[in-house]
Amino acid sequence: MMENKDSICFPELFNSSCRRRALHWSETVPLNILLCSISAITIALNLLVIISVSYFRQLHTPTNILLLSLAVSDFLVGFLLLPGEIFLGIACWAFGNLLCSLFNYVSFIITSASVGNMVLISVDRYVAICYPLHYSTRITVTRVKRSVCLCWLCCVLYSSALLKDELIQPGGHNSCYGECVFVINFIAGTVDLLLTFIVPISVIVVLYMRVFVVAVSQARAMRSHVTAVTLQLSVNLTTKKSELKAGRTLGVLIVVFLMCFCPYYCASFAVEDSLSESSTSLVRYLFYFNSCLNPVIYALFYPWFRKAIKHIVMLQIFHTGSREANIL
Repeated sequence: MMENKDSICFPELFNSSCRRRALHWSETVPLNILLCSISAITIALNLLVIISVSYFRQLHTPTNILLLSLAVSDFLVGFLLLPGEIFLGIACWAFGNLLCSLFNYVSFIITSASVGNMVLISVDRYVAICYPLHYSTRITVTRVKRSVCLCWLCCVLYSSALLKDELIQPGGHNSCYGECVFVINFIAGTVDLLLTFIVPISVIVVLYMRVFVVAVSQARAMRSHVTAVTLQLSVNLTTKKSELKAGRTLGVLIVVFLMCFCPYYCASFAVEDSLSESSTSLVRYLFYFNSCLNPVIYALFYPWFRKAIKHIVMLQIFHTGSREANIL
């Protein structure tokens, strides 16, 4: 059996071209078929979420607006980041330094936006479960839309500041033609570690611990008052059950996100050369796979999402008045 040998990315630039290990088809084809399938599924499922929440008026709720924002970031992962990673895994970068810098820039924006969306979802569930009487006045659709726009704007500005040198001098850290890398200094890396990992993860964990404690106490209270006969109490119990169910569903969403995100970020700040290239790629693909799992979680736990998919697939959204359809 012949050993894999290094190949030159651009033979015409022999002295300045990067070299890469030539992989056998058996090492690349099965993995790339799997990754391409995950990318296609991620795009399709998150597009269904985007269409569902955007189109049906019944779904225009504060929580669903946050899920819409998360679906947008997940869609971009499947549409841009995962294909980019697949390409870099099988070929040299051939699109120039500017597009390389833009790819890294967009990658930072999408990653930080995903974290920001999870923080907003945690705040939404915290207020809904811990302060249910004030939820409708404190968390409105307008306020949530403003919060989502502010989140994305902050991610754009933050990524611009973090990758300022890379954007000013594209490809400044590339050592040869065919390479696409970026480097941030120690101070910027420390700030990034705090702002996009330690602080948001701490906020998410603390809020959901509080939500869990309150949810358990509310569940016990509802069981003890299940024989109440007044209409008002019945309505309140139904509302509480609905909020608790949403809290559990979004709790699953948060836990899955943390399981996929933490290894990715820990690998990003691991000591240089402490992880193999395959291990680094694995944790990146795990993080991207989270974008495929999110809509699957919606389908498993949200009946409205399954109904919306049926309306979309059956092309019922083209019927007159379909926006007012009973989805919930």
